[in-house]
Amino acid sequence: MLKNLQHSEGAVKKSREELDKGKHASSTENRRMVWENVVWPLILEINKPYFTLKEYHAKRNEFCRITGIPASKVAGGFVSLLIKGIISRDKNVYSIHYRLIPYMRKKSPLEYGQVIREISTKR
Repeated sequence: MLKNLQHSEGAVKKSREELDKGKHASSTENRRMVWENVVWPLILEINKPYFTLKEYHAKRNEFCRITGIPASKVAGGFVSLLIKGIISRDKNVYSIHYRLIPYMRKKSPLEYGQVIREISTKR
């Protein structure tokens, strides 16, 4: 009974958080967090526009260990980046959008908002 009560309290707390922020804002926040703290630093570190699942997991685990953020929250942000088309997948290799490669070559810091503007721009 106590376990069910704790689970219900957790669900209510999560619902309140989502009401305060909204589902879309939470997804955007998770995408931003994963891009700016895991994916982009990984790309700059390995100096390639693609990475393996193993490389990603190592960087993600390091980030989770340092910040205490659960891997499940990071996973949601990563999947959201895939859905948005910022990252694409081919078997176990993930690639960044081709319009972001010049930033990688220059080793530029690249915030999430700039990423969205860059991949959304029609040329």
